[in-house]
Parts: sequence; structure tokens; C-alpha cells
Amino acid sequence: MNDLKITIIQSNLVWENPTQNLADFSLKIDDSKENPDIIILPEMFNTAFSINPLKCAETMTGTTVNWMKNKAKEKACVITGSLLIKENEQYFNRMIWMQPDGNFFTYDKRHLFRMSDEFKIFNGGSQRCIVELKGWKINLNICYDLRFPVWSRNTYKDGQYEYDLMIYVANWPASRSYIWQTLLKARAIENQSYVIGVNRVGDDGFGTSHSGDSMIIDPVGNVMLQAGASKEETHTLDISKDFITDFRNKFTVGLDWDDFEITG
Repeated sequence: MNDLKITIIQSNLVWENPTQNLADFSLKIDDSKENPDIIILPEMFNTAFSINPLKCAETMTGTTVNWMKNKAKEKACVITGSLLIKENEQYFNRMIWMQPDGNFFTYDKRHLFRMSDEFKIFNGGSQRCIVELKGWKINLNICYDLRFPVWSRNTYKDGQYEYDLMIYVANWPASRSYIWQTLLKARAIENQSYVIGVNRVGDDGFGTSHSGDSMIIDPVGNVMLQAGASKEETHTLDISKDFITDFRNKFTVGLDWDDFEITG
């Protein structure tokens, strides 16, 4: 397992405007001089958190997925973020893990936000998605999933952890920023995993403000990087294989984790 170089892009999003958002992210990605292994974008990075599927939903062969495919190839790295997808007459808030070779994995948001109409209009996912890159196992999650620790619970079996890094992409409101920051740290500590949360900034079409507070947290719960509040920022940071391996070997809490099974 090698170190991973991660780029996070904390950005304002133009409401329900994929053309402008993709152009903005293209500029931000192209302006970066780094050569990361992964570029992480916020939840619904092409439209912001819209619940208007008739206007905003795309297919897996649509403009945004093709943009991700082209940028991943161009930058020779993984690009990940979520968007609204229509498939078989259903709608999903889908996180796409686009690889440079054009192959991809997907994760459909499990927990649909009950305080909006997301849970009425979209279809929730039923499967976790853990991908692999350079020897790392990476667990993909979206926004409201952060509040449900059982769904993101790590496991330890036969000397192996189920994952080493957990990613949350989000449109998490500024009014609940303290909760966002606290739960990201908790997920890192309880799962002995790196955790990355990438959130948007600015106001959405409902007038909801977002402060960003995107973070990279180590398995001990230390904040390695935190983006500025309410600022558009791009950051790149390496996360260490030696650190997580040494910590897990010295503090073997995984041996005492409770066995469980997620159903339904």
C-alpha cells in the first residue's frame, strides 16, 4: 500500500446549471499543478443539491459522466463526486468513481434526506461501495450518510480491515457545520480510518448557506487539513500508509469490534 495524494475542491455551485459548473471545475482542475491520485468534488457538483429530476437528471452516458471520463483520462487520476442520475425510470443521487482508463464504480446514496423531498423523489441505494486504489480500500458515502454510523462501520476479519479511507461528498448546510465537523472526526476515530469530507460553499436555490469546512482527518481523529469557512479552495495532501498501519498495529481495537450484518 503506497501513500495517496488527494486533491479536494471546495467550491460554490451554480444552481441547476451543469454547463457552468463543469466549466468552473475544469478551470479549477486545470489550474492545479499537482498530480494527485484522486480528485474529490462535492455532492451533486454539476447542479447543486436539486430535487428537480426533470430538469437535472442525466444518464450514465450523459454530459457529466462523459466529462468525468475525459478529465480523469486527461489528469491520469480518479475523479469522484455525485450527481443526479436517471436509470430505469428511477432517480438516484449517485457517486461515481471514475478511473483514468474510463472504467468506473458507482454508489447510490443510501440515506435520503428526510427533511427535504429527496426521500420522496429519489431511490435509495442498498449496497455499500468499497473501491481499491494503490492498495487502499476506500469506502464511498454521500452527505446524510454521515449521520448513520452502522452504515459506515468498518470491520476486521482474518487480519484485514474492510477499508482504510472513507470519503463523504456533501452539500451540508452551514447551520449544522458543527455537527458535520464532529461526525467526520467520530467516523475516523471509531473506524480507525482516514476520513475525507468535501462540502460546497455558497447559497443554493432554496437560500440555504453552506460554509464548506471540508476536512481530511487521520485515523486518530486529528484534522490534517481543513478548508477555510465559506471560501472556494483547492487543497492537495498526502495520506500515509505507514501511519495507519503503525497505529492499527499498536492499538488493536479492531480485534474487539462487535460483529454485525447490515440488512435491508
